[in-house]
Amino acid sequence: MTYFITFACYGSHLHGDETGSVDRHRNRYGSPGLPADPQRVSVERRKMCQLPYLLDCHSRALVLNSLRETCLHYSWILLAAHVRTNHVHIVVEADVPPEKAMHAFKSYASRALNRLEPEPPARKRWARHGSTRWLWKDQHVREAITYVIEEQGEPMAVFLAEEPSY
Repeated sequence: MTYFITFACYGSHLHGDETGSVDRHRNRYGSPGLPADPQRVSVERRKMCQLPYLLDCHSRALVLNSLRETCLHYSWILLAAHVRTNHVHIVVEADVPPEKAMHAFKSYASRALNRLEPEPPARKRWARHGSTRWLWKDQHVREAITYVIEEQGEPMAVFLAEEPSY
């Protein structure tokens, strides 16, 4: 099965932010996201127990490499990935539910980052969950890859399979 997985860095993308967000009630493919809500952003910011976590150039490259290592370890096929300053997009073929794949990606990335820059054991690097979308049709896979590679602004740490299998 092919999935479009997105997860954010801890505290970097709060519900109600003007850049747009989704929550568990508004996360259907093609549906509108949450409206901007400064009050909700303020409430969520007060709930945070740590400062937001962001990825610099070196850590983005490290995370991208860890995504590839995760796929090699589990024999998944990485079709596209883009590691940004505050979030990660992945299009992957995997034989497990997308939530398990996302957990594996976050775990591998955290271990790689811990080797680079040890943080206190309780440091939160990733938001609690993320977005996991099933891509049922080849057209949806192509659209997701295009979004990940071409529609994120200035390219940061990017991977595109040489011959995608879609």
